[in-house]
Amino acid sequence: MKTSLTLGYSPCPNDTFIFYALAKGKIDCGGLQFREILEDVETLNRMAGRAELDITKVSFHALAHLRDSYLLLRSGGALGRGCGPLVVTREMYDMETLRTKKIAIPGKLTTAFLLLQLYDTALRDRVVEMPFHLIIDAVKNREVDAGLIIHESRFTYQSAGLVSILDLGSWWEIQTGLPIPLGGIIARRSLGHDLIRNVSSCIRRSIEFAFENPSEPKGYIKSHAQELDDRVIEQHIGLYVNDYSLDFGDEGINAVREFFRLAEDRGLIDRSSKHLME
Repeated sequence: MKTSLTLGYSPCPNDTFIFYALAKGKIDCGGLQFREILEDVETLNRMAGRAELDITKVSFHALAHLRDSYLLLRSGGALGRGCGPLVVTREMYDMETLRTKKIAIPGKLTTAFLLLQLYDTALRDRVVEMPFHLIIDAVKNREVDAGLIIHESRFTYQSAGLVSILDLGSWWEIQTGLPIPLGGIIARRSLGHDLIRNVSSCIRRSIEFAFENPSEPKGYIKSHAQELDDRVIEQHIGLYVNDYSLDFGDEGINAVREFFRLAEDRGLIDRSSKHLME
């Protein structure tokens, strides 16, 4: 008997690299079938908030509000060093001046926005939400003063004549000594322990397939990517898909728990008594 599950992930190269084998039936998942839904991460955050997805990629900020209904899987997430969100502008500002500026953000449930608030809560007062891939042009065209950028924008902002004035990933690493937890794969708690463990195993094997056959997913990746330059795509995958993607490990889980603890202590998210992991 086959079990069909909805699976949400973003069209960004790291996610399409990770889920290629799963989406294309390259691995045997023992009767599990996945109906993939590709949307930007903020759309997935909100879909999960409405309990519309069985399995999905979400920002860790979103997961903070979903812990009663979803569990975090050990595989498939985005966590690492040197890969955090950046604040970019047309010219250099000091942080005091930045408080008076209009900042474009890729969504209020993104990890990037929660990090920005952890850095300085005053920076949340004049934010404007927009899809992540529109932010660089919005800054360049003076629609906003600054932009909080994620994903492949990290590799393209300089070609638009912009400068980075704040690296929130570096700030996090200096403050905590831990890698930055960006996004994770979550499963509806109601699916049950055995099914969730099977899903997590399938995701890990999908990543292993991509690592072992790195050229095979390229067509699938490029068919969904915002940025089609091969070098940018390779940089994106190299930065966001790593050993933590296979398994968070103790260090990765500690990073997630510290992220939630700091946000809870500052009243930015509610506390939860639910266990976090599968």
